[in-house]
Amino acid sequence: MQSKTVIGHSVTDKVVLFGGLPLAGLVLGFFLPRIADWAARQKWVPFQGPLELVAGWDGWWVGVICIVVGLLGGVLLAAMALDDTLKVTITNESVEFLKNEKTVAVPRGKVATAFLDGKEIVLLDATMRELAREKHDQLKTEAKQIPQAFRTHGYPWSDSGDPHADRFRRWVEDEPELPPGANAVLKARAKSFGDGDKGKADLRELRDEVAKLGYTVKDKDKKQYWRPNTPR
Repeated sequence: MQSKTVIGHSVTDKVVLFGGLPLAGLVLGFFLPRIADWAARQKWVPFQGPLELVAGWDGWWVGVICIVVGLLGGVLLAAMALDDTLKVTITNESVEFLKNEKTVAVPRGKVATAFLDGKEIVLLDATMRELAREKHDQLKTEAKQIPQAFRTHGYPWSDSGDPHADRFRRWVEDEPELPPGANAVLKARAKSFGDGDKGKADLRELRDEVAKLGYTVKDKDKKQYWRPNTPR
């Protein structure tokens, strides 16, 4: 049996990112003075001042600088895109999720059920509590390999998805079946949708707070759905 299986960060991804984006940046840098010269003569194009400045640059060194800047910009964008791609490392001992330099590690012994919920890989323990919920970046054909990867390392995989999906209910403000503390956290979470990266961080942090109170929450179309972490 193989010692580990890695999902994400494939060789193809790296070739496309670190080959395509720097090349695109290089081409853009080469043509930038020409593009700026054309745009500076179009009165409807905004930022006329900076465009005229760039268009007025002359000399061979201008092209070299623009090419170098474009190339470096492409490399930087490729690194950022790769960093934002989920990497899952599955072994017989644990599952590790790596994204944006943050790692979530789940020991094998705690996992009672693993499944896909749309584009998210979800791990549950024996009390129905979510140990992890991470969105993968695999294409539909590549995603078919995820169940086999978990099975290969002995994880209990559910092909039918969440075995407790029917227990989720849409959250409404001041939900009568939730304690005040849980309602307060979910109310704060509801305000985080649409706040960009900060909002995503808050949604994750507050989801963990809900879990500490004994409930699981998941999001769909910027709406929250909850269920208790107690078996029937």
